[in-house]
Amino acid sequence: MTEHGLRPEISAEARQEVAQMTGPAKADSPELKDLRGLLWCSIDNDDSRDLDQLSCSEIVPSDSGEQVRIWVAIADVDALVRQGSAVDEQACANTTSVYTSAKIFPMLPDRLCYDLTSLNPHQDRLALVCEMLFSSSAELLSAQIYRAWVNNHCQLAYDAVSAWLEGQGPLPAAAQPVPGMVEQLKVQDRLAQQLRLRRHQQGALEFESFQPRAQFENEQITGLDLQPHNRARQLIEELMVATNGCTARFLGTHGGASIRRVVRSPERWQAIVAVAKSHGFDLPHEPNGQALETFLAQQHRLDPLRFPDLSLVIIKLMGSGEYVVERNHLHPVGHFGLAVRDYTHSTAPNRRYPDVITLRMIKAILAHQPSPYSDEALNALALHCTRQEDASRKVERQMRKSEAALLLQHRIGQFFNAVVTGTADKGTWVRVFEPPVEGKLVGHLPPLRVGQKLRVKLVTTQVERGFIDFVLVNSAG
Repeated sequence: MTEHGLRPEISAEARQEVAQMTGPAKADSPELKDLRGLLWCSIDNDDSRDLDQLSCSEIVPSDSGEQVRIWVAIADVDALVRQGSAVDEQACANTTSVYTSAKIFPMLPDRLCYDLTSLNPHQDRLALVCEMLFSSSAELLSAQIYRAWVNNHCQLAYDAVSAWLEGQGPLPAAAQPVPGMVEQLKVQDRLAQQLRLRRHQQGALEFESFQPRAQFENEQITGLDLQPHNRARQLIEELMVATNGCTARFLGTHGGASIRRVVRSPERWQAIVAVAKSHGFDLPHEPNGQALETFLAQQHRLDPLRFPDLSLVIIKLMGSGEYVVERNHLHPVGHFGLAVRDYTHSTAPNRRYPDVITLRMIKAILAHQPSPYSDEALNALALHCTRQEDASRKVERQMRKSEAALLLQHRIGQFFNAVVTGTADKGTWVRVFEPPVEGKLVGHLPPLRVGQKLRVKLVTTQVERGFIDFVLVNSAG
């Protein structure tokens, strides 16, 4: 982390500031709504303790069919983390939490993100609420944003909820004693699947990300597992995409500058065209999200086992996202991968600093106050957040490589099936299928293309540096 310009430790000033806090944020204002009686729930990873958002829903009868009202509550981190404070300076230093299997490095001090600003179950918390009304066909009809009191009635986890939704497991234990929670989850799931379908019809891209998690028994690494993009993850993803769109438009409507999350049209589109061509699919010469999604959906059906590898290839060719400042949003850059025009990051202020910035700007508008950030400050913050997020991804990737090298260090000399995931002047990279590990292809190589399948042999590993080297045995067509 230090090598990449990140702080691995919380500053003494920030720790001292948190030690003086007496409890969760309190407020007494006629503008604060009391929504603690709604059936809020959180859905996150099994081990998540920094709960950023809650959701709940209700069916609204109408002449045009049943409408759905969705509330998404976002932790009001700003209520305790004041702009310019020592804790704020600490959060701004890294701009994101860094997640590794060895240790989590939270953006905020533990007592904040795991307790005082986390939307923990059965605790009254201040939140920013986005209330959205959707038609029976999942068209967004209206949205409003306001501050409110909320209370998490049920903390749930992705895998258990997904298993239940798909009929492969029981209702999660935390939901069983909560009357009405079953219908809550079913309504949110139905709407999320409709929203997902609408986005895909507009060209949203469906990937399976390559982020294996190390599995341990005591102190020994025993394997690497890929996290499935299951139905519960899709539920939260769709509600968060919808909420981030609403917050972006809210800021745009009020005319000020804001930080948006963008993914530009791919500059390496022709390389993506070539990858599709190698799979027998013709893409248009100009970037086209709908055509690319059609190709990805086809490949997911034809070869689900290797789809994560194809996803990785396309993601690398598309390039990473970035934060930019936009004003009035007349010609937004948009998010190519999500196929949305208006998008910001606002739903994870415990773990992402751009979300804290957005939260403060929305609260200022609601309070009829000027923006807490100048255009110059926003531009500097957008660049800084992009750089620090890139740095955190490098750290997480480095740790995944070290985990993989540790797992494979006793398998030198063994053979693996692999696929080429990257070619550049610095070298050629491959991913083996089992275990899901990336490494470098060394030695004299014939011309190879991204996506080409190979047979490789493991020759060296360096755990500390995360190096895994293979040599080519033979290549498929």
